[in-house]
Amino acid sequence: MDRRTSLQWMLAASASGPALAAGTKIERKPPMTGNSGIGTDPDLARRYKSGELWPLSFTERERRCASALCALIIPADEGSPSAADLQVHVFIDEWVSAPYPDQQRDRAMILKGLAWLDAESEKRFGSVFAAASVAQQSQIADALCKPLAADAPLAEAARFFARFRDLTAGGFYTTPEGMKDVGFVGNTPSATFDGPPVAVLKLVGVS
Repeated sequence: MDRRTSLQWMLAASASGPALAAGTKIERKPPMTGNSGIGTDPDLARRYKSGELWPLSFTERERRCASALCALIIPADEGSPSAADLQVHVFIDEWVSAPYPDQQRDRAMILKGLAWLDAESEKRFGSVFAAASVAQQSQIADALCKPLAADAPLAEAARFFARFRDLTAGGFYTTPEGMKDVGFVGNTPSATFDGPPVAVLKLVGVS
């Protein structure tokens, strides 16, 4: 994924979320933070490769885990490929690796959350999350989707899951395949303008 595409996805996926406070500890050096000269594209006509402007965060194990979670959140169907097929986990890696405050807060949450998923999957099923069956992965995800008290044992993991889900949806629905999946045609030429559909006008109460 090139940098321009990453930035387009980032803008669309800018939902907020708190940091995951606890979970499996990860010893890792922080990415580039506070470096001058980062944050603007030095050459708007250039297409940058993933990881070229800042180091990516995911290890191979984390990438597999993130890919499996993306595929679980938005699986393939008759209308579109899965979020993992569209490399949304690569976008999330780019997102959490960017040296900006919001992305750095997400980085701490996402990395701890992925580690928690693997640890939870190993505890329950004896295998990491990516190696578990879809049914087993769903058991864990379903537990994180339930409304939880702020101090419940799974509350922090649930906040991670909610943030990861938002990033996955933001990444997926800003790809051409995702936009097509919701019927968005964008700036395409049209010989006529028929106005909004009646159903939409009724929905917003202006028909």
